[in-house]
Amino acid sequence: MATMTTTKTVAPPPPPAFTALTSLSKGGKILFATDEWFAAADNLLSPTPPVFIAEKFTDFGKWMDGWESRRKRIPGHDWCIIELGLRGKIVGIDVDTAFFTGNNAPQVSIQAACLEPHVGSSLIRPRRMGTSASDDEFKAVEALQSAKWTEILPRSSLGPGYEATRHNYFEVESDQVFTHLRLNMFPDGGIARLHVYGIVSVDWSKIDGRVDLVAAANGGTAIYYSDAHYGEPRNLLNPGRGVNMGDGWETARKKTRPSVLTLDPQGLLQVPGSDFVVLKLGHVGIPDEVEVDTAHFKGNFPESCLVEGCLWHGSDDLKVLEHGEWTPLFPRTKLTADAIHRFQPTIPQRPINYIRLTIFPDGGISRFRLFGVKANPSRL
Repeated sequence: MATMTTTKTVAPPPPPAFTALTSLSKGGKILFATDEWFAAADNLLSPTPPVFIAEKFTDFGKWMDGWESRRKRIPGHDWCIIELGLRGKIVGIDVDTAFFTGNNAPQVSIQAACLEPHVGSSLIRPRRMGTSASDDEFKAVEALQSAKWTEILPRSSLGPGYEATRHNYFEVESDQVFTHLRLNMFPDGGIARLHVYGIVSVDWSKIDGRVDLVAAANGGTAIYYSDAHYGEPRNLLNPGRGVNMGDGWETARKKTRPSVLTLDPQGLLQVPGSDFVVLKLGHVGIPDEVEVDTAHFKGNFPESCLVEGCLWHGSDDLKVLEHGEWTPLFPRTKLTADAIHRFQPTIPQRPINYIRLTIFPDGGISRFRLFGVKANPSRL
């Protein structure tokens, strides 16, 4: 039986080990919105930071990068239905009101449900500003009975969209798995982004054959990294190829780089320092191929990379850095610009559940794949 869902306001955002369940990059969708006069609800799920363009206006008013409804002049309040891109347990919510300083939603609440796949898909229509839900759409969405869904965030006040008050973080404590959300604004206004973080729920008993063991959709997570100056390490695990450099992981230039670069006897750059990210597989697995994609990184791709794996069963993920026995899957190898690189492990195949990707000396990578099969319990 599920435990009671509780929520509390917290200061920091969730750690990188949690996945952005609602992001458009993970397949998140808006199924329904009561009103989208000033800005369409799809913007809520954008993985890119919101922007403000002072001089930009539309036929419906000031252009805003978020979801903004008209000023309410009829009974009720505005709300929308969101289908999570990845089903999972929700641990944290960030309601970001960036740039909505005099027009942010004063309060919100969030309800959630676990529905069968594709339930509500018939509601999907192109989102566009200057519209509101029709009577037929209201009638269709009633079938979801969203007003009765589990409340995971009670009605809570939001700060205006100034830098110091835009992020409104809430921690959710629940063991339930959810697939859909209902975001309620009271009574109207704007929200720039809704980030919902959690743990992807995967039924590995139904997965056989070769898969990407570290994909976000299969429960892979980025648990630790040395630097993330220009991009989130969790982007490495997104589906598809990156849409631009921002849709990847990029580190700052090494301040310790030498004035003149030289090569070592193996033809690799002799540089002090490197950057790394530690990835946790969705399931203990036996890898047979590594894919490193530098899409869009043309003048800032890493010179080379090293991929190591280990099997670690400690309760604290971060201790794997100190106590894990790391074994290279293949030697440090050169990379090239804007290309997919595929490597086969040069060590005997054995189970692992963590990967450490090290790049030399710095730079950007768009996607990382680890193909293989889940390990048989008898081999653990």
